Amino acid sequence: MTTQPDLLYSEEEKALRAAVRDLLTDHCDAAGVIARTESDAPHDLALWKALTDQMGLAGLLVSEERGGQGATHREAAVVLEELGRAVAPVPYLTSAVVATQALLACADDELLGRLASGRTIGVLAVGLHVAPGAGFRTVRLENGVLSGELTGIADAAVADVLLVPADDGDLYAVDASAVTVTPQVSLDLTRPLATVTLDGAPGRRLGPAEPAVRRALRTGAGLLASEQLGLAEWALTETVRYLKERKQFNRPIGGFQALKHRLAQLWLEVVNLRAAARAAADALATGEDADVTVAVAQAYAATVAVRAAEESLQLHAGIGMTWEHPIHLYLKRAKADSIAYGTAGAHRETLAELVDLQAP
Repeated sequence: MTTQPDLLYSEEEKALRAAVRDLLTDHCDAAGVIARTESDAPHDLALWKALTDQMGLAGLLVSEERGGQGATHREAAVVLEELGRAVAPVPYLTSAVVATQALLACADDELLGRLASGRTIGVLAVGLHVAPGAGFRTVRLENGVLSGELTGIADAAVADVLLVPADDGDLYAVDASAVTVTPQVSLDLTRPLATVTLDGAPGRRLGPAEPAVRRALRTGAGLLASEQLGLAEWALTETVRYLKERKQFNRPIGGFQALKHRLAQLWLEVVNLRAAARAAADALATGEDADVTVAVAQAYAATVAVRAAEESLQLHAGIGMTWEHPIHLYLKRAKADSIAYGTAGAHRETLAELVDLQAP
């Protein structure tokens, strides 16, 4: 008999949220993130070290026997909510979630332990736009070495090891020093993309690529909804705060009925997104109806996150259009997330197939 999921946050999850938020408050201020996007090093590796060394968050999805924390997707989702609220430029989703899930599918304990410690950053060399179950590009395996080009690889610039799918159907671990990483123009400067070029790069076989990539992308899509939730909650909270402070005709503009209606509608959508994101995290943790629940979450999350960021920018008026205000970071992340691990339309099509509800 299937039990109903508990979407409320446990006391442990609340404590984890508070600890992560405190750390991000001290180490990930908006001005610092903006400054990093203007530099040649947008990733905050000092923050990554604090998250991994001090708090052990890179190994949440890895069992204690394999060197991790032995937590579940629910705890990882809480971390991603807070990282989304801060638009933190760290490779948590790509390394601690997606690459880690691929390695769990391949049962590579040695590399898995290195990623769980946070001392090694791993990246699955599949385009950020690829949806779970969709086809993905591979490189050539010739005479025991790998050659080819892969585009749209998120966080490749800080990867220590790349998990590369080859045309023989297997996944290979390739040292980042053996490849050429060329930055691509990215809308979201806090999660930059790159082209990875392999020219006779040696690789270590991990296992079959298709099931590993499918598992990794499904988990990435499901937990991405929690990042989008954190982003949307920040946008709503900051907008409400600003409208209470900003005055026009000697009264707070948040008191105007038209703006109240817009905020009320946005609040309702964010609440619904929270339910969808929590359900996806719980389904991934329990394994019950995970495909359907992840598709539901991603069919809904992108629209809400983008709308929350757009409303926040518009309701902040002139100051929201400035580079110094961080709302542009959230809008760019929301837009980039809207095509990450499949668009909302792709997930709606997947959902229709899963529940046998085909278009006429």
